[in-house]
Amino acid sequence: MKQRFSKKWVRSKQPRKQRKYRYNAPLHIKQKFIHTHLSKELREKYGKRNIGLRKGDKVKILRGQFKRKTGTVEKIDLKKSRAIITGIEMMKKDGSKTPYPINVSNLIITEINIDDKKRKKKVENKEKAAEKLSKKGLEKAKASQKEKKAVEKTAERK
Repeated sequence: MKQRFSKKWVRSKQPRKQRKYRYNAPLHIKQKFIHTHLSKELREKYGKRNIGLRKGDKVKILRGQFKRKTGTVEKIDLKKSRAIITGIEMMKKDGSKTPYPINVSNLIITEINIDDKKRKKKVENKEKAAEKLSKKGLEKAKASQKEKKAVEKTAERK
């Protein structure tokens, strides 16, 4: 893999090539790396495991020195795959504070910012799909219970 970035590259077991792919990827592909897991409540509500992180989303930090702290996303750095969160600051030697960028893989979304019409529509579509799946799941569960009862009745007759 001598090129800086290859569209034809599919996979490799070598971590060095995986890092090279992520580092040299163009921004439209790096945007896909910014997806973050949803909290359990949001996962049940929307029927989706993760969603792209956006400015204004409320997140909880899962790893690192700021573990268990929450805040809203101020800025996202696509080139470095980092998010800057309100209230998460690092003290410098001279006493001043500077924002501390956190890797998006160490975050979980607790509340989604739905100011954008396109994002709102996308989330609502996922919510409707989740409702359909849950209804189908309930129907399947009821059908399987009926089948079990039928099998028990036939077993009792014999």
